[in-house]
Amino acid sequence: MRRVAAVLAFALLGTLAACGERDQSTAKAKRSPDKPAWDSAKSNYDAAGYTPGDKVAWETQLRERAQGQNDYAPRK
Repeated sequence: MRRVAAVLAFALLGTLAACGERDQSTAKAKRSPDKPAWDSAKSNYDAAGYTPGDKVAWETQLRERAQGQNDYAPRK
């Protein structure tokens, strides 16, 4: 009887723990969703040749990255 009660207690605690969820809103994000993607701040993770705020450079970086993952694209 004790084992059954212990198993039920752990099952109840596990079920209640699974109900919690962290806040995932964008209110705390650094970049607001109403700004264009290429209008970001300078960071250490920027690709070489990318200048924040330059739409043409942003599109070029996306295109080059996509072509780098394309098995049928010619290599440089």
